[in-house]
Amino acid sequence: MKHAKHSAGRARDGFRTKWGFILACIGSAVGMGNIWLFPVRVSGYGGGSFLLPYFFFVMVIGFSGVIGEMAFGRATRSGPVGAFQQAAQRKGWSQKVGTVLGLIPVFGSMALAIGYSVVVGWIARYTAGAYTGSGLAPKTVQQFADRFNDTAQSFGNTFWQLVGLAIVFFIVVAGVAGGIEKVNKVLMPLFFVMFLGIAVYVALQPGAAAGYRYMFTVDPVLLADPKTWIYALGQAFFSLSLAGNGTLVYGSYLDDEEDILNAAWKVALFDTLAALLAALVIIPAMATVGETLTQGGPGLLFIFLPHLFRGMPGGRLLMIVFFTAVLFAGLTSLINLYEAPIVTLQQKFTLPRAKAVALVLVFGALVSVGIQGIVGGWMDFVSIYLCPLGAGLAGVMFYWVCGKSFARNELQKGRNKPIGRWLEPMTRYLFCGLTAVVFLLGIFYGGIG
Repeated sequence: MKHAKHSAGRARDGFRTKWGFILACIGSAVGMGNIWLFPVRVSGYGGGSFLLPYFFFVMVIGFSGVIGEMAFGRATRSGPVGAFQQAAQRKGWSQKVGTVLGLIPVFGSMALAIGYSVVVGWIARYTAGAYTGSGLAPKTVQQFADRFNDTAQSFGNTFWQLVGLAIVFFIVVAGVAGGIEKVNKVLMPLFFVMFLGIAVYVALQPGAAAGYRYMFTVDPVLLADPKTWIYALGQAFFSLSLAGNGTLVYGSYLDDEEDILNAAWKVALFDTLAALLAALVIIPAMATVGETLTQGGPGLLFIFLPHLFRGMPGGRLLMIVFFTAVLFAGLTSLINLYEAPIVTLQQKFTLPRAKAVALVLVFGALVSVGIQGIVGGWMDFVSIYLCPLGAGLAGVMFYWVCGKSFARNELQKGRNKPIGRWLEPMTRYLFCGLTAVVFLLGIFYGGIG
């Protein structure tokens, strides 16, 4: 892969190396879903009984949704709006149809980025507190809860939130190759090394073995429970960061010589490894003090884990490494989320990248500061409704509107061997059907992510 630009030589920024692209996609997928939700899902649904359906759905979605968004972006050399417009034109539809539909995943990406900006601000504050030692000052769970409640209230963490957004600005304004690729090449390997180090440390603690036994024991009753499969589907879907925006945009920077199926399985593999590492840290760590993991989300990350680290040998160093790694994951995800609206402004209004980045980040900063006190409801709405809708629309537009011959030809680019007959059933029917299930469950049951 010489350079991830259009084969015709268009002067468009792109990824310079295959692993730069893959690590950027891994960075976009590895986020809070892996760290504060996956372990509690594993704990709540029987360990290995949850892992088996989760691995199944990761494989299905990786070889249908992930490859589709990557190929759709590469085929159109565009963000969601341009991609949807080109798909609509292939059917003879009005360009306005493509514009309206394409704006849905763009709005989803922007809204999720705004909510994520608040979370990254929390992580930045706790990371700084880990280094200074103030993060371990509280002594009881209630004191840790009070500290987080102060952080999460309206305008309670504006400084650190703006610090996080400033870091994102300087990375994204440097471009795809000069900013996004370079940063992900450093942060993603460091994330895995840090979490692996913590996992080894936890494994050496007395009582950790009980956590491992639980994680990898299959309970036939729970395995047969439809709820286990439903939540495994939701976890796999959201963990792989499908929403018709970020993966599609990164795919638009990819060279035609790259094998998308090969890249997709690597992204799915390392995203799954990141989730497993988080579970291998958190579940056994809870077991060392005789506790069962029952709560996920911010409460797990900012209340129970710091309290747990405080009581462990070397707790301050453990907290430093842990929150630094989590900050890396948060930043790489946030970079990806802001990229779709940035690209849309660039293409729609022919803006230079610096101006588009500034407009998007300033707007994101203003709104995210204002929603600090309601970010939980904000994120629930976006993840339950907009993300599945965006992913479903991207799948329909690529696999159905563009047509199966177009989709197969685009996915065949860069491959030496022809794709098997599994492609159409897996993508046109199974993936689009699963996406509809996730969306409908969100409407009627409040989501499964």
